[in-house]
Amino acid sequence: MAQIAEEREAFLKMANYSLVKHTDMMAEVRDEAVDICMNAVEKFPHDLGKCTHFIKDSMDKKFGSPWHCVAGKGFSFEVSHETKNTLYVFVAGETGVLIWKC
Repeated sequence: MAQIAEEREAFLKMANYSLVKHTDMMAEVRDEAVDICMNAVEKFPHDLGKCTHFIKDSMDKKFGSPWHCVAGKGFSFEVSHETKNTLYVFVAGETGVLIWKC
């Protein structure tokens, strides 16, 4: 059991890139949004409330209101959103971030 925990920890340290699971954003917007999500998760790794607040505020300032954000380690979703304004990305291995505009 300890070996599995060690291997998992090693994987999470290696997984310092983002994995875009779903998006319909334009490439420029997607790249900016992924950077914002990565910065937020790195800045607040143990406080998802601050993380989502940071992401929402950054997206609102950069791309106009109203953006919504959910972050966590195990969730599913079904949301109504504007076309070309949704992103579902995994950051730091297992933290999922969903942002959308509606």
